[in-house]
Amino acid sequence: MTRARRLFGTAAGAAAIVAALTLVRLAVAAYAPLTEDEAYYRLWALTPAFGYLDHPPMVAWWMAGGMMVAGDTALGVRLVSVLSVVAGSLALWRSALLVAGDARTAARAVIWFNATLLVCIGSVIATPDQPATLFWGLALWAVLEKVRTGDGRWWLAVGLFAGLGLQSKYSTLFLGAGLVLWLAVSAERRRWLADPWLWAGGLLAGLLFSPVIGWNATHEWASFAKQFGRAAASEWTLAFLPELLGGQVGLLGPLMVPFVVAGLWLAGRKQPAAATGSLSGAGRAGEAGLSLLVLSSVPFALYLLVHALHDRVQANWPAPLYPALALIAADAAARTGELAGRTGRFLAVLRAWVAPVGIATGLVAFVILMHPSGFGLAGLDPARRYRGWDAAAAEIEAKRAELGAAWVATGAYGVTAMLAWELPGVPVVQLDERLRYDAAPPPPADLLARPALLVLRDGAGETQRMLARFRFTEPLGTVTRRAGNAQVARYAVFRVADPVGDPLAP
Repeated sequence: MTRARRLFGTAAGAAAIVAALTLVRLAVAAYAPLTEDEAYYRLWALTPAFGYLDHPPMVAWWMAGGMMVAGDTALGVRLVSVLSVVAGSLALWRSALLVAGDARTAARAVIWFNATLLVCIGSVIATPDQPATLFWGLALWAVLEKVRTGDGRWWLAVGLFAGLGLQSKYSTLFLGAGLVLWLAVSAERRRWLADPWLWAGGLLAGLLFSPVIGWNATHEWASFAKQFGRAAASEWTLAFLPELLGGQVGLLGPLMVPFVVAGLWLAGRKQPAAATGSLSGAGRAGEAGLSLLVLSSVPFALYLLVHALHDRVQANWPAPLYPALALIAADAAARTGELAGRTGRFLAVLRAWVAPVGIATGLVAFVILMHPSGFGLAGLDPARRYRGWDAAAAEIEAKRAELGAAWVATGAYGVTAMLAWELPGVPVVQLDERLRYDAAPPPPADLLARPALLVLRDGAGETQRMLARFRFTEPLGTVTRRAGNAQVARYAVFRVADPVGDPLAP
């Protein structure tokens, strides 16, 4: 064993790697182009509320906090999301100690978690998945502490983190289902259902989630209908399943996948009677914790698989499962001796390459991300679909200034968000789907009565519907958004004036 390998098997080594990656992520976060969703959530952050059409409010609150520190900048938008991986890594370290009882396995779990492409790259893109992942991981850590100590008051911490997770993303409901499943499969743990602290924790989670319920109740349950409506299947197909499975192999890391599979197999073996007991005690006594990691993930994993049978699963959706998967994989890497023959020997050699290959892949992706045109690597450029907004917005602004238009009208939230980001000081108003901006003050009526520049996605089918809101319309051609020399998108631009009634009417 080399000195470097001994170092990276310690808390100090893991901390050094996480710190170095965090510095890289902060640098990338400050300079990489915003995605359309990030720019959209930024508009939420300018007027924080208890609910929004698309998601619960946590991502907006995180952005608002980051912008208080780093200003209305790309770093401000992403700051808390990047730092959340540090907090999640600390929780994972402690969870791994409780499950494996081994500092080397804990270090490996933290490093492997940070080496996954979804975490390495995804942490730079501020979405609701970062808070959902953090609070999911913290809730699992609190359950493990409860198992270790037997102190029911840890259920209050579980409720706290679950409630904050529900304020981050509705998929945290699957964590609750997973915890119920974990409790139900063990006669010993079923007795915990009589513990009043457990019910107090559930009540706390509900109280924390109640403002989101209240927002929905006063907005015709719009957010619930939008997100829970995704579960309804109109037609079944296998077309999206390979994309889900293949995508997660790439984002988790092809070299880590065999360890996840081995870890699931080890967790599924018949365990000795002590497996359901406390995690305290000498040596490996964490089988109850290992079963927690697996069973708490089952409901969400099953949902994602079923969803993939009728619709696309976005690559970032499984993110809350990644801390558990990294720990399952790291635990398997420490137990290769329990695997038969060649399999165990192969994994014993392979485990040394998981982190270096994963981190190197992430760094290469960062280099591509930071290049102005992504080196023209359309299929490998993680930001291609978001590139070119600066030049496109400058061209649109030149048209607006030349014509003396008082504001910019749009018909899609992505266009709205990016133009608002690129053109500070210029009023940008989406004409439809006004519930998306319910928390913000409505634009003044006298502004809407003045001439505007209307920017629409070319060929999106919304043109006539948007133009019908104005009596005067004049086409001004198209603006092309490019990544290097490649076309990404085109936008039709119109001069519009004299609205027909309220231009924001549904």
